Amino acid sequence: MLCIMTQLVDIRDEASLSTNLTEAGGWLVVVHFWADWAPQCQQVNAVLEELAKDSKNSNCKFLKLEAEAVPQVSQTYKITAVPTCILIKNKKEVARVDGANAPELTKKVQQHSTPGYGAGPADEPVEEKEDLNTRLKALVNSAPVLLFMKGKPEEPRCGFSRTIVSLLNEQGVKFSTFDILNDDEVRQGLKKFSDWPTFPQLYAGGELLGGLDIVKELIESGELKDSLPSQLSLDDRLKSLIKKTDVVIFIKGDPDQPRCGFSKTLVGILNETGVSYSHFDILTDDDVRQGLKTFSNWPTYPQVYVKGELIGGLDIVKELQETDELVAALNGE
Repeated sequence: MLCIMTQLVDIRDEASLSTNLTEAGGWLVVVHFWADWAPQCQQVNAVLEELAKDSKNSNCKFLKLEAEAVPQVSQTYKITAVPTCILIKNKKEVARVDGANAPELTKKVQQHSTPGYGAGPADEPVEEKEDLNTRLKALVNSAPVLLFMKGKPEEPRCGFSRTIVSLLNEQGVKFSTFDILNDDEVRQGLKKFSDWPTFPQLYAGGELLGGLDIVKELIESGELKDSLPSQLSLDDRLKSLIKKTDVVIFIKGDPDQPRCGFSKTLVGILNETGVSYSHFDILTDDDVRQGLKTFSNWPTYPQVYVKGELIGGLDIVKELQETDELVAALNGE
């Protein structure tokens, strides 16, 4: 029989999480998505440490994972705030607890760790997820050229993905990727969304070009580059992005679902001003994420631009708010 030591284990990467979920089999795994800047997360960690010591929970695993350190995992589990605890059985989410709600967390752990619980209709429904089509539309439009593949460009996980990455690189195409192996909902949903049953899938300007065979045909006919959006240099692209609207913010996530505490705080402050703004999710494009640091000589996020000029990050916005200068600054005055 599998013996799982009941303690709160610190998980640092996606591979370790996957290993722990596999080892747990049908036993309950509780994953706490936390951040060191949120004091309530320490309260939840303390609760989990006590639950881990309880002999009644000897058939459970308790894990903590810093949400901002592994953004892809946080995105997979729809983490929009911390603390959030996800309860998992057989690698499937069965419940979640948002916030530092110790009684609710204890109750759900007791319920889902009970042998046989969740085997039938008595199980609690998982919180309704974001409409899939809305999510897929946002995904396919998140980069000018986007490849849905198995694995990453540097580590493809199938021959077709490896071949298409090689072909695109040979053609000098700049593209972003999404690893479908990390999100089965996207993997299955995209087949219907695009009416294309296989992977990899290549999108340009939010529209499906096709899979590996289509890309090969376009290369052979010399039509591939004509089928793609104009390939701007990174500097030109950044210049275009910061002037997209009068006020542009570069954050982790989007205003409805910020994926870090700093981004969440910034969005809250800007919403209070009533000034309209657009945003760019830096988690969707590593070229922009890294390039903008050099371009603006500002090493952290979020970043706020007004009429193409950098105002600064969260600290600057807070200072402007405290001196009642924020609205004027956002209006370019």
